[in-house]
Amino acid sequence: MSSSSGAHTLFQYGDDPLSHRFIDHEGRPAFTIHQVERYPNPVVRITREAEWAQQHPSIMGPDNSYLYLGPESTAGYIIYGSNQTQIPMNFFLRPGKREGSLSRYFRCQNGKDCKWRIGSHRMECLDGRTTLATWEVSPPNQEYYARLIIRPNAMHLVTEILTTLVINRMALALGW
Repeated sequence: MSSSSGAHTLFQYGDDPLSHRFIDHEGRPAFTIHQVERYPNPVVRITREAEWAQQHPSIMGPDNSYLYLGPESTAGYIIYGSNQTQIPMNFFLRPGKREGSLSRYFRCQNGKDCKWRIGSHRMECLDGRTTLATWEVSPPNQEYYARLIIRPNAMHLVTEILTTLVINRMALALGW
C-alpha cells in the first residue's frame, strides 16, 4: 500500500522465518521465502516477484537471494542472484557498538552500512538516523502475521532489506 507519505506496505503471511510470503495491498505477491533444499543443510530462497517489482521502477539489485545454512541450521552464507560470491551470514548480524545493544549492522552491496534495531515483535531498519523500513507483528485479529513498511528512499534496497530481515528473524528463532 502506498500512503500519502509514499511508503509501501507489504503484509507477511506465515510466521515461519524459513517459509512465508509478502503480499502488497492489491494482493500481488511481492516476495516469497521458502526452503529449496533440506539435505544436507537447509537452503532458503528469497524471491522478489517480477510482477510486483515492475510496479516500482526504483527497485535495483538482484531478484533473488539464497541463504545457505550451516550444519544443524547454524549461520552459513548468502549469495545474491546468480553471483557466486559467498557472504557469511555473520557479516549481516554484526552486533551494535555498545554492550548489550540489540542492533545488528550490515553492509549493503552499494557499500553503505545500515542496521536493524532488533525486537521479537518489532524491528526497524535504519541508515544512520533515517528509517528505511519497519517490520511489526500484527494484532491477533488480523489475517496476516506481520506488516513491513518500506520508505520510498529504501525501495532500491528492498531485496537487501528483506534478506537481512529474514536473517535476523532466523537468528532469533534459531538462537544465533
